[in-house]
Amino acid sequence: MSNDPQGSPGGITVPVLSLFALFALWIIAAALTGDAQVLPSPLALGAPFLQELRSGALPYHLGQTLIRVIWAFVLAMSLGLMLGLLMGRFARINRWLDPWLVVFLNLPALVLIVLCYLWIGLNEAAAIIAVTLNKVPNVTTVIREGARALDPDLDALARVYRMPRLARLRHITLPQLAPFVAAAARSGIAVIWKIVLVVEFLGRSDGIGFQIHLYFQLFDVGMVLIYALSFIAVMLAAEWLILQPWERRVRRWRAA
Repeated sequence: MSNDPQGSPGGITVPVLSLFALFALWIIAAALTGDAQVLPSPLALGAPFLQELRSGALPYHLGQTLIRVIWAFVLAMSLGLMLGLLMGRFARINRWLDPWLVVFLNLPALVLIVLCYLWIGLNEAAAIIAVTLNKVPNVTTVIREGARALDPDLDALARVYRMPRLARLRHITLPQLAPFVAAAARSGIAVIWKIVLVVEFLGRSDGIGFQIHLYFQLFDVGMVLIYALSFIAVMLAAEWLILQPWERRVRRWRAA
């Protein structure tokens, strides 16, 4: 039986109560500040939020950011899974690529974003490539550790029964890697959307990051919070409704 509190029917109660506590703390902090230009109360953001929603500006920019997040996530997970599996399974490939991995792990995201814009231009391809390159090393590192932890007895069994490579990958390798893929996906989506906002802040003409940049120039704290919190809400929904249930499912066989 799973010990994960969120795996139980009432497991969502604690996260919801925790968010309400944060909401209450925000109200208290806004009251103590006493200046809506510095920290507006969340209750005061309702009207401008609805106005942005009705005008279509918020859904449009939210959608543009989501498209970039999805593209970068799919590319980073695909490349990271392939590289991590190769590096974890083949020592020679790992010796050659490990220095590259260390370099990219320590290369600041801002540097990669600026270089991609300078080399490729201020376009959509540069934005997505910059985000993907920032996340691939992290995914590769997690998957490599998973590939190193694969059970050699199961591998030997597959060879004895002469399983085709694709069948071995599907029925033996990927089920063992699934918890590591889930961990890389959960951490990946959290990092990717933040980098996407920086990319939009620096060089795009739409998206949540662009809107935050716009209202930053206008010193409008309320609108900055509205756009930031809207996307945070979407990411929390993805975490609770998709990623966490999937992670519990792929880990279930280990607890059996």
